[in-house]
Amino acid sequence: MIKIGDTAVSEEKIVETNLNSPEVKEKTKTEKKSTSLKKSKSKKQSRGIKIAKGPEEDAEKELSNFKNNIYIVFVECETPGNIGFLARTMANFGLKNLVLINPPTLTPEAFYQATHGKYIVDNAKIYNTLDEFYQSQRIDFKVASTGVAGGSYNLSRIPVRPENLGKNINTNNKTAILFGREGNGLTNEEIDECDICVSIPTDPTYPILNISHAAAIIFYELFKNMHEYPVEGLEESTAIEKEYVLKDMHDLIDSLDIPEHKKKNGLKSFKNIINRAYITGREAHTLKGILRRLKMKIGKQ
Repeated sequence: MIKIGDTAVSEEKIVETNLNSPEVKEKTKTEKKSTSLKKSKSKKQSRGIKIAKGPEEDAEKELSNFKNNIYIVFVECETPGNIGFLARTMANFGLKNLVLINPPTLTPEAFYQATHGKYIVDNAKIYNTLDEFYQSQRIDFKVASTGVAGGSYNLSRIPVRPENLGKNINTNNKTAILFGREGNGLTNEEIDECDICVSIPTDPTYPILNISHAAAIIFYELFKNMHEYPVEGLEESTAIEKEYVLKDMHDLIDSLDIPEHKKKNGLKSFKNIINRAYITGREAHTLKGILRRLKMKIGKQ
């Protein structure tokens, strides 16, 4: 199962070694001797059985990733009390990384409303801009929250639901979940910078939720699903693989004789599809091959 926020893993370097060299032979003899001694000492304990990680260890790692790799970002909060409410909600669901973008002064109200989440306010990271935060923490994946979902004429605001986000988010990578200003929310530009948008279905007569209420719904969906990811499955596409697919599509669209705004919307639509589809590595490779062949064919015409 492909997860939201997948990124590339570092490649291992392959070093060629002359196995017949005297140095290697001597090192091999020493290692064999050392291994033999270790085996003789631990034979009674292990009897040659390899101990594998159990479900408890997997759950513990998942919980650690959940706490350490998810950043809750409050953009230009207007009242300190709401910072406290957000921190309290984070504490309810085991989150600890609070990021404040250009916030007001943290008055005692912020700590009072946080109750048992005061430590989260105390440890909050403060930045002047979102770009400064993204670069400082090397964020892998960005999620924008919005109460106003988009449609076919506002591609950046086409959302996933919190349930879908919770089931598919990859806690192995650094993910930022953005909450906007109390009055105006996030701007279109801030949402456009994000990889995906999450929105909570509400009654259309009053669609805007208080930030702590919206956060509680999203955090709950994240928390309840953090142990449900399968250990085995299809090979996941990486951020680099997706980047190459998007680059090839960008080059292909750019070569077409259509207006610039249609090129931009076309690329954004394709990016939205790729991010919502959770494609496998094989699918990414196949798409990349097809797009490159199309580019070659158009170039020959």
